[in-house]
Amino acid sequence: MPGHFEPLPGGGAAVALDDVEISIIRSLAVQLLELIGPGPAEDASGDPLAELFADGPSEPPSDPVLRRLFPDAYGDPGAAPGAKEAEEQRAHSAEFRRYTENDLRAGKRDNALAVIRSLDALTSADEGGAVLKLSPDESRRWLGALNDLRLAIGSRLEISDEDDSDLLFHLPDEDPRKPMVMAYLWLGGLQETLVSTLMP
Repeated sequence: MPGHFEPLPGGGAAVALDDVEISIIRSLAVQLLELIGPGPAEDASGDPLAELFADGPSEPPSDPVLRRLFPDAYGDPGAAPGAKEAEEQRAHSAEFRRYTENDLRAGKRDNALAVIRSLDALTSADEGGAVLKLSPDESRRWLGALNDLRLAIGSRLEISDEDDSDLLFHLPDEDPRKPMVMAYLWLGGLQETLVSTLMP
């Protein structure tokens, strides 16, 4: 079990994590929460339902990580559409973002919080680690958070496809990107084994 998730009888998954691994995942999840930011404030009237109907942003985020986590819904970034088509795509993306981004941010916040809470609930064994056991629902939340963490790190490393990550794997140890690359690859291994536990 060390280093990878294994299925639990009846559903869910388990993984053995040492104290350093727990600290790394928790720190990354906290950073992700800070990056995503808080949800929209409750309406001044005190109506908690007003938040459900609040418009989200219509412009894409300026931070490249947030742009990766909340991409435009319309348009192919690799294509070169004409001016009129590009303008239409921007308008459609703005409208889509306005109605969906608040919910997407809330979901990503919930997933990151689920990771933090499950790690905080662990009790370390004498050997300096613990076994994390997740229910099927917690497994799905972890999967979403691991995906977001990899997207965030990959964006900072400017990884756009698997070829880029293969090149980064062979960085010399003195390269300042090496710790982030190792975290990216390690989280990928966790994500892959967690996916396999959710397969029928």
